[in-house]
This record gives sequence, C-alpha cells and structure tokens, in this order.
Amino acid sequence: MAAVSYAAANFAPARRSKVVEPNYPMARGSKASYSGKQKRQAAHIEKGYEKRGVRKKTAEARAWATVNKRSGGGKKSGTGRKKSAR
Repeated sequence: MAAVSYAAANFAPARRSKVVEPNYPMARGSKASYSGKQKRQAAHIEKGYEKRGVRKKTAEARAWATVNKRSGGGKKSGTGRKKSAR
C-alpha cells in the first residue's frame, strides 16, 4: 500500500473558482424621468466603478441599478413615497 497522507486521501484538491463578472445589460430607457440628484449620483457611482477598472458599459449599468435600489427608481412625488432601502 502506498504511503498517502490523510489529507490527500480524503479530500479533493482545493479549486480556485474563477471570478466571472455577470453580463450586465446596458441601462435601458430614457433617463429623463430621473431627478438631477439621481443623475449626479449615478455619474459619481459610475466614475467609482471605472476607477476600479470596470468597463464603461458595465459601470453605467451598475450605477443606474444602484440608484434604482437606493431611491426606488425615477422621480417620485413627495407624498406617499416609498422609504429608501438604506
């Protein structure tokens, strides 16, 4: 019988998973329904992603997704507005 260490005999070698960036679609539709503040936030978030090396298209899609998550989408009236996700 060959001398095999306990670890090698009972465990598969550790595999490093390759980090795959999901294929974010381009932000769709007109951005006219967003407030100026939301547009500024999206631009700022997009710059941050680009600074970290994310492609322009992906950064834009992620930025708008983040703005939508934080504010609930485009401009809303003041009354009955959904509370922010923060």
